[in-house]
Amino acid sequence: MRRDAVDSTITPARITAVIIVALSAWIVHGFVQALLAAIAAAIASWPLYARFSARLPERLRGSPAAALFTTLITIFVLAPMMFAFWALLSEAHTVVREIAAADERGIAVPAWLQDAPLLGAWAAARWQSDLAHPGALAAWAHHADAKAYIGWAQSLGQFAGRHVLIFFFAVLVLYFLYQEGESLARDFTRLLRHGIGERSERALRVLTRAVRASVTSMLLVGLFDGVVTGVSFAIAGVPRAFVWGAIVGALAAVPFLGYVAVGALAMRLAIEGQAGLGVFCLALGCLVLLAGDKLVRPTVAREGMRLHFVWVLMGCIGGFEALGLVGLVVGPVVLALARELWVQRVRDLPGARAGRRTVPLPPPSEPSCNPPIPSNTTCDVS
Repeated sequence: MRRDAVDSTITPARITAVIIVALSAWIVHGFVQALLAAIAAAIASWPLYARFSARLPERLRGSPAAALFTTLITIFVLAPMMFAFWALLSEAHTVVREIAAADERGIAVPAWLQDAPLLGAWAAARWQSDLAHPGALAAWAHHADAKAYIGWAQSLGQFAGRHVLIFFFAVLVLYFLYQEGESLARDFTRLLRHGIGERSERALRVLTRAVRASVTSMLLVGLFDGVVTGVSFAIAGVPRAFVWGAIVGALAAVPFLGYVAVGALAMRLAIEGQAGLGVFCLALGCLVLLAGDKLVRPTVAREGMRLHFVWVLMGCIGGFEALGLVGLVVGPVVLALARELWVQRVRDLPGARAGRRTVPLPPPSEPSCNPPIPSNTTCDVS
């Protein structure tokens, strides 16, 4: 029997430990998203934090450095989102005021609606009968079901409150991880090495590389969508094109939120009588967002995860459905770890080592592993 074989004997102490761990997991299960978000942010930004802390005076390292860097990361994440939502709310307020002013004198049938194919004539007739006379829209809103509005507002409030709470706890956990990150990483590495042996080093490298690649892909997608849409809208003649591009870029890091900004712009242009330009911007914006989500994000993440395009895409979408926003990072990372387990398992099959001997080794001057691995492990060329 191997000396390092795991002792699987069931003892009262181990049963007690399992019960305590299960109860702990049950108690904090509502904060799983906050914990995962904080862990992903800490792993992705740890090199920056290490350089930031090293440049500070000795007396500011530790807790002060962790608090200051957590504040900077929070501002970096919150500022673009707050700008985007503030800009959208400002545009929505302006549109509501314009609609209310137009309703006082009757909202005339748009010329583009009458010329629309198929249902244009029917829609124009309905508009003339329902909205063209003064106060029609206000009367329609007055007779609408108030309970539906209240229910919608409650759902929106609960959604916003939950995510504010998740963000708050994620920031607290992130501060703790910056403060105690080195000791936690050292203890976790020892525990993982005890559990799976020498493979723990490679598993940790895969985990770290995958998290950083996933976070980088989110940032690059937002940058790509913002720049491309801003330039495209400016060429098309959209008013405040670069402001709208910044809004799209700030929201596009999260799947589907960018489409909200594009739809708001199209509606704004249609209300101003530029329906053709609005439809063009809607189609162009959706095309850019689709390219960012389905091409740029998986392509960038694939370089760090060693996963094919389709697996990165499924990881992003499946993770988002299962865990929300943090699933955009966790989903591809889990699939990257699953791939690593698969590769290691295949390599351990009988006859696999003999089959690998026929593969020519690279020249000594070229590294056979990327990134480098410790000398006590082996690297197989596949």
